[in-house]
Amino acid sequence: MKFSTLPIALILFACIGQGCVSSKKYKDLQSSYDDLKNKTKDLNQKYQGSQQDLSGSSSRVKSLEEQIAAERANTAALQAALDKCLSSSSQGNVNISKLVDEINSSNKYIQHLVNTKNKSDSLNVVLTNNLTRSLSREEMRDVDVQVLKGVVYISLSDNMLYKSGSYEISDLAGATLSKIAKIITDYKDYEVLIEGNTDNVPIAQTNIRNNWDLSALRASSVVQALQNKYNVDPKRLTAGGRGEYNPVAPNDTEAGKTRNRRTQIIITPKLDQFMDLIEKAPEPTTKP
Repeated sequence: MKFSTLPIALILFACIGQGCVSSKKYKDLQSSYDDLKNKTKDLNQKYQGSQQDLSGSSSRVKSLEEQIAAERANTAALQAALDKCLSSSSQGNVNISKLVDEINSSNKYIQHLVNTKNKSDSLNVVLTNNLTRSLSREEMRDVDVQVLKGVVYISLSDNMLYKSGSYEISDLAGATLSKIAKIITDYKDYEVLIEGNTDNVPIAQTNIRNNWDLSALRASSVVQALQNKYNVDPKRLTAGGRGEYNPVAPNDTEAGKTRNRRTQIIITPKLDQFMDLIEKAPEPTTKP
């Protein structure tokens, strides 16, 4: 739309030409005409600006409508994909649920094992402390007590336990063995392995063939003393000999040989308890 000033100008000239207006009135009309012309110009400019704004707004609206349509299409595609995934993986969800149950069961089993181990470690510490407190300073010179990997090792020197060159228990060993037997009796959930060890010097006795025999006979002597003199349940006891083949020091010195001539009382949790734990382990049910 555009405003025209031509008819107004013609009227003015016609009036002037006919002498129908005075000079003053003509000036007033001319001033009004100029004002009207300026206003018309402003209106035209505003109109053009409004047209441009309207065009820009229309473009933005169109762009937004296109974006909305695209997002709706994308949402529909995602929903379809989700529906398809849920439909096709219903069986997979069941397997995942079973797997989660198995993981939870395994975690409980692992925690049970950890608790069992912690309990065993605590008992080992108490057992060791009770034993060392019961032994005198003199006895501790011939007795070494250690806990290694959850097992209590009581190492007794050859000089204290046996008569020289023999597997018979000496009188000096009685008091020490009685204290060890009390500890063994108090802790009924432990198995006891008596293990004989020698140095590498061949035995020279007609009734003992070699160091295998000597180590086994010495272990057997300790087992029978624990059973017969100190009433330890023989079902918990095992005797074994390792001869010269489990040294703890080189045999090229007298000090080393002395250390190797030892009998170890090895106290361990009962194996059937561990087997029970293994049997209670959860078995996987889901297939890979």
